[in-house]
Amino acid sequence: MIMKKKMLFVFAALICILSCTNQKESRIVIDGKVVNAEAGKVYLQKFEEKLFFAIDSADVIDGNFHFSTVAALPEIYGLTVDAQKGQLMMFLDANPVQVVLDPSENYRHSEVTGSAEQDLYKDYLRQEDVVIEDFIKAHPKSLVATYVLYRNFSYRLSPEEIQANIRLLDSSLWNTQYVKTLEALVETLFSVSPGKPAPDFTADDTEGSPVSLSSRLGNGYVLLDFWASWCPPCRRENPHLVSLYNDYKDKGFDIFSVSLDRTKEAWLKGIADDGLTWTHVSDLKYWHSAPAALYGVRAIPSNFLIDKDGVIVAKNLDSDVLRTKLEELLK
Repeated sequence: MIMKKKMLFVFAALICILSCTNQKESRIVIDGKVVNAEAGKVYLQKFEEKLFFAIDSADVIDGNFHFSTVAALPEIYGLTVDAQKGQLMMFLDANPVQVVLDPSENYRHSEVTGSAEQDLYKDYLRQEDVVIEDFIKAHPKSLVATYVLYRNFSYRLSPEEIQANIRLLDSSLWNTQYVKTLEALVETLFSVSPGKPAPDFTADDTEGSPVSLSSRLGNGYVLLDFWASWCPPCRRENPHLVSLYNDYKDKGFDIFSVSLDRTKEAWLKGIADDGLTWTHVSDLKYWHSAPAALYGVRAIPSNFLIDKDGVIVAKNLDSDVLRTKLEELLK
């Protein structure tokens, strides 16, 4: 009897796995033409955690290419002629698509026809002042709505707001990589909210020596700053951080910067060009940065103000608000 119950439980679990997501293995069929190219290769990529990974390739013959590849659908895929220079992002469903692939201007002028999900994403990009709750309510079964919540809104929402928006999505989307990431993010964001102890970590500094966050705490307030040399908003914010650092470094304020750069050369050049004279660390893993994951960082610049006892006081303060906060705390 016990064995029979176990078998029924396993069978029910398998049914749930198969039915709780609308993704299934299907055949991606793409017919395309590359603008201004008669030969070469086109690479089909799958999107995972803000990065694209090649899963197939096709030869370009007389300017044309074709894919017939078994993969999960609906899902986000990319097409590129050079993985080092970006890609055309596509929301693919089970329908065959036709693509005009134009590599110029980061594939901005490329065209995809045949996918209802891609059409919805293009429509979303044309909208201004989107309210994510309303967008999900209008498209609860859409992978586009799931992606938009995951990519464009999660970094500006509270954990409670993320949870509420997940519940608006159809349950068929709850097992997608996007919702799973959001659920894990909710737990992380709760753990790094103001009033909670700042999680410690260790990463290499610019000389390759390991430095822990905790080693810089205990003498005042530390701004844990997440940035990257490739991030324009970060670079625009850096002069303000330099000014704040110079004004308050002798009054109990320090900065501990974590870079999401991919190469040491770019990282060091960014530090030198912007005159950033405080402690810097990085594991050079881009969006797979371990410290960024530990703090639930989904967009940069991002920061956490930590007191001498290692407790998070505030987060994501712009330079003007940070200056006011420091004046209040360091009186």
